[in-house]
Amino acid sequence: MNEIKKLITERKAKIGIIGLGYVGLPLAVEFAKGGFETTGFEVDSKKVKNIAKGVSYIGDIASSEVLALSKAGKLKASLDFSGLKKMDAVIVCVPTPLRKSKDPDVSYIVTAALHIKKYLRKNQIIILESTTYPGTTKDLVKPILEETGLKAGRDFHLAFSPERVDPGNTKYGIKNTPKVVGGLTKTCTTLAGLLYGQVIDTVLEVSSTEAAELVKLLENTFRAVNIAMMNEMALMCHKLGLDVWEVIKAASSKPFGFMPFYPGPGIGGHCIPLDPHYLGWKMKTLNFEPRFIELAGVINSSMPDHVVARLGELLNSTGKALSRSKILMIGMTYKPDISDPRESPAKDVFTLLRHTGAKTDYHDPFVPEIELEGCLYRSKPLTAKMLGAYDCALIITPHSTIDYLKLVKHSKLVFDTRNAAKGIKGGNIHRL
Repeated sequence: MNEIKKLITERKAKIGIIGLGYVGLPLAVEFAKGGFETTGFEVDSKKVKNIAKGVSYIGDIASSEVLALSKAGKLKASLDFSGLKKMDAVIVCVPTPLRKSKDPDVSYIVTAALHIKKYLRKNQIIILESTTYPGTTKDLVKPILEETGLKAGRDFHLAFSPERVDPGNTKYGIKNTPKVVGGLTKTCTTLAGLLYGQVIDTVLEVSSTEAAELVKLLENTFRAVNIAMMNEMALMCHKLGLDVWEVIKAASSKPFGFMPFYPGPGIGGHCIPLDPHYLGWKMKTLNFEPRFIELAGVINSSMPDHVVARLGELLNSTGKALSRSKILMIGMTYKPDISDPRESPAKDVFTLLRHTGAKTDYHDPFVPEIELEGCLYRSKPLTAKMLGAYDCALIITPHSTIDYLKLVKHSKLVFDTRNAAKGIKGGNIHRL
């Protein structure tokens, strides 16, 4: 233990990160900036080549940073997993999607664990960061690694630390976002915490890997449930003839006991739509029905249908049928000012509109083209002439680069599902 502690505190420990996606690459860059020799292990040859050339493929990481760290010999990437045996710490940052049945797909975690098992040696620190259900580290990863004959907590150190990456967030990144760590044993927790503490400002240790795993699920389930409440509030305000945005703004003036969340056309991204399902699935295996979580899921997943229905009502009021209308959808990503359309409600709304027969196009400065249901669509330019050619501009993702004053001025009808055009007056604006 003293040897690995010395390597960490002297920043001589070699760090290996499995998976160089939106979580793994920023983490690798942070360790490399902290002076650690860091290697990313990938199955995607394009990512490996980009790192070698000093090119970033993640929006929050500048290519100049990657290039400087690569030239300094602090950051590299490899397709050869045999290099894991040289690593003092290995951090797993692989995807954890859902199957079509909404059950957890931990196949990427299993594959990573099998790679580590092949090259596992004594005194290594193994940390899982991939979001998953409580018990994964202890009940799934640990048995695979212990097939080597080495024992977790004795021969090697095993821990879980939930990723907290928020793509596009310019205020909070890896370094200044507190890091939660839970190990299989106290020593595992201490060593994992010591490692992260070299490059992250605040580290919070919890009692177990299960507690650390649940932290992440609580964070995102909390958001999903509260967004669902605001979505239902939007539905109620529509029935009552009230402006939900006005109501939320007024409620937010209370300095205690209220935290604002906002409605929208649905939820998207890599966390909020998925993580509650991980927790729900786990609880069902324990014969516990997570009714609150499931209800939130039903409400959130119904919002794209509501948006299309509302749009149909608005067009009918102007004498237009949705099926014979031209719609320009604004935004295709799941959140503003990023290029990631994963799990975006925009894709659901776009597809639903197409199925109604509406001629639907989109504009998104971050997504030049996208494939949906086997068809390739390209972003349309946001010109006055283009806006005037459509029956409605439907705002789904409120990118800050869009000129909403211009959009309102030149559009026949605007349906704003995000309150992006707040403060702009116009009789053609309608809000969720």
